[in-house]
Amino acid sequence: MKRSTKIITIVTIFFFIIAAVVVGRTMIGKHFQKKFGKRPPPGIIVTQVIQNEFSEKIESFGTAVSKKTETFRIKKDQMLSELNLKEYVNKGDLIVKLKDRNITAPFSGVLGYRGLTEDVLGTDSSIIITLDDISIIYSDLKIPEVFASAMKKGLPIEAKFSGYKNKIYNGQIDGVSSRINAETRSLLTRIKINNENFELIPGSLLEVTVKFNVRNSLGVPDTSLILEGSNAYVYKVSKDNTANKTEVKIGIRDSGYVEIISGLNQGDIIVAEGLKKVRPRGKINPIEKGKEKSASNWKKKSKTNKNEAKNDDKKGKFDWLKKLNIFKKSDTEKKGK
Repeated sequence: MKRSTKIITIVTIFFFIIAAVVVGRTMIGKHFQKKFGKRPPPGIIVTQVIQNEFSEKIESFGTAVSKKTETFRIKKDQMLSELNLKEYVNKGDLIVKLKDRNITAPFSGVLGYRGLTEDVLGTDSSIIITLDDISIIYSDLKIPEVFASAMKKGLPIEAKFSGYKNKIYNGQIDGVSSRINAETRSLLTRIKINNENFELIPGSLLEVTVKFNVRNSLGVPDTSLILEGSNAYVYKVSKDNTANKTEVKIGIRDSGYVEIISGLNQGDIIVAEGLKKVRPRGKINPIEKGKEKSASNWKKKSKTNKNEAKNDDKKGKFDWLKKLNIFKKSDTEKKGK
């Protein structure tokens, strides 16, 4: 065989091998693509676009002040008996009897001691008693002048007291000053809270939130937003469970929700959580928000059932060894010992 013929044969075989490898890899790739390419759409939590209450807020601090307060200074040598104060007195109730007069409550309220002190005019010690009407609590706030135009009588407020951390006390603005303090650049605003259970104590520090510009608007969870620069998007789910990326115009955030100004309508279905699993114009398996817990519990139960089945299979595999009695000693071996 000539040398040129050998070279042509080797080159032909080489290219044939390469072609076979390429064709084989292509066929294997198509086989696995058919087998594993069609994945089920991911389960995504969705929610409905609904109306929510939104409001702008101002946070401030103030000291609790009682509706009415009265102080009584009593000399000990004027008392006919030991002082035994009631926790609460009604208007006209007797507080204490003295030698020259009786002290009665001018209004209903809570009695308490301010402390023991020496009389200013003499050397005899005296007792100071306080009477506070705490059915209504007032507090004065210093609101920055930039919010002066929004402060109006009757605006709702929410207050918190450190003595009851998880409780919110509702009230309203009772009055607004007619001028701004030139030194602090703030507007003095008085709030009013109904203290029905007498939980708020005069002198306590209140964390106050003033709400203004309250309105009902469309809202979506803040976890459903996609922010790209100055633009905001959500995945809107169509009737055929396709997620379409939709641009929206947003307003303020309030209690985990974001105000939607335009781009969505009430009743639209959007993706609430799991944005990383969603692709534009991709299919999803929608799961209503709030029902994912029941699904997860079902999965846990199925896992436990599978584990129990595996344990039963393991037990069944070695049952035949027990029947053979391999590990039991014979009677002759026992007698030999």
